[in-house]
Amino acid sequence: MSNRREFLTLLGTAGAVGLAGCAGGGGGSGSSDGSTDAATGASGDTATSTPTATSTPVPYGDGRLTFYMSPSEPQQLMESQYQPVKERFEEELGVTTQLQYAAGYSAALQSLASGTGDVGETGPFAAALGVANDRCDIILQRFGYGSWTYASVIVTQEGSDIESLSDLEGERVAFADRLSASGALYPLYMLKQAGLSIGDLPTDTGDADFTPQFSSHAEAFAALERGQVAAAGVGQFITLNDNRELIDGFRYVETTEDIPRAPIVVSPELSDEEQTAVKEAFLDAGDELYLGEDGEADTEDDLWFSDVREADNETYQPVVDVANDLGVSAELLDSGGS
Repeated sequence: MSNRREFLTLLGTAGAVGLAGCAGGGGGSGSSDGSTDAATGASGDTATSTPTATSTPVPYGDGRLTFYMSPSEPQQLMESQYQPVKERFEEELGVTTQLQYAAGYSAALQSLASGTGDVGETGPFAAALGVANDRCDIILQRFGYGSWTYASVIVTQEGSDIESLSDLEGERVAFADRLSASGALYPLYMLKQAGLSIGDLPTDTGDADFTPQFSSHAEAFAALERGQVAAAGVGQFITLNDNRELIDGFRYVETTEDIPRAPIVVSPELSDEEQTAVKEAFLDAGDELYLGEDGEADTEDDLWFSDVREADNETYQPVVDVANDLGVSAELLDSGGS
């Protein structure tokens, strides 16, 4: 947590005041039961509500570990993909583990902040904001498609009149989640660098030189396929075919590379020992952790990432720098983006 104060300074302490633990729009929908820490106020055999010096803390707050999955794919598929992770936690940590399908990044971060969630997978931008507002701690970075980094693109149809980003003035542009690094933050940064006004995006939709619409990477690209938007700002991965090549019928208008791949985050309510145990459960696992419920490689339920390494706030400093350039407010965490 040594870099947290620096993150707060970089992302703006004014926007962070009063946010920790506060209920944001749509934030509570990621929790299955909305329950609070069952261990709070527990006192053993005595009538007092103040724990004694000999009280034994309940592991992971309520005696179980809750892992939040970001809704990048259908729930049933993601539960199959993360089944080996669930089993790994139960075996190595000795605690019942629940997989929870989050309503979005904001919902997952609120649950981690309150302690109703313990571990989560999220995007770089969401994690950076979460760290700055005491909603999560970064412990790991994921490796996928042969790299620790990835790319953001602004893509259009092959036959469109969009030759440069300036041609998007007055047009409708699709983006992913407002808290997505590759699907919102970096595309908006590219548009701003090209001289277009982005207004108060991604926090507010007003006063931009184009009309934005936010959804998910898949839906943003689908909107482009249907001809409903002139371009889409998304992670490059959603535009590629099985051979890792751009899908026929599309072309890139602009690309930004070397974005640090997404992290694994934990609740700041976990003890240092619990955070370390979660980290080591990932780091010490074999390849089978990434093969999904069927245990076979190159099948539908494989995780998109195939390795992890230790990471912290500094790993995602480039994302923070871009957020600062855009003047992103911490209020974005409670804007209801999904």
